[in-house]
Amino acid sequence: MDFTKLNDLQKDALKEIGNIGAGNAATALSTMLNKKINMSVPNVFILPFAQVVEIMGGAENLVAGGYLQVTSKAPLSILFVLPEDSIRIFLNILLGKSLEEGQFELDEMSISALKEVTNILAGSYLTALNSFTKLEFTPTVPALALDMAGAILGNVLQLYGEVSDYALVIESVFSEEEKEVKGHFFLLPEPGSLEILLGKLGVGNNG
Repeated sequence: MDFTKLNDLQKDALKEIGNIGAGNAATALSTMLNKKINMSVPNVFILPFAQVVEIMGGAENLVAGGYLQVTSKAPLSILFVLPEDSIRIFLNILLGKSLEEGQFELDEMSISALKEVTNILAGSYLTALNSFTKLEFTPTVPALALDMAGAILGNVLQLYGEVSDYALVIESVFSEEEKEVKGHFFLLPEPGSLEILLGKLGVGNNG
């Protein structure tokens, strides 16, 4: 089954889930930080798993990755990735930290903040997915790593086991006043889960 060849109905359903999840997440982040955070989803798409590391900027690209596992009838793992050049700006938005260009520090507070954002994003998107599919999703507590993209992806596979040949990618743009950060949110289904999700959305792939 080639999930890269989705029809317009499938693409619209996935985009709608992304938009609703982003709206939920923006509200939750704004409440947590007590300031207005906007969040948009420029694109939602399914790509072959082999290309996930390319979207992350290449295997040797330094990224912060928050990841967790989700138990469900359609089990999956979740990975939220911020590239190195975005981490500093994102921590500034979250914590009001003013760090030098190209510099960032992942102290205990920063790690805690990034884990909490991963938690909020996961919860927001899973709630949206639940409202469309009526499936229950139970996420674990997120872990966080600062490492090369290839290593983080390897950690996820080692921790959470087998994933299917395809990943659902939700581009995520966070903004506060003039500051803007782009990250990627990956749903990494276990084999068979993507078929279940699309089937529950009423847009099962006929190809």
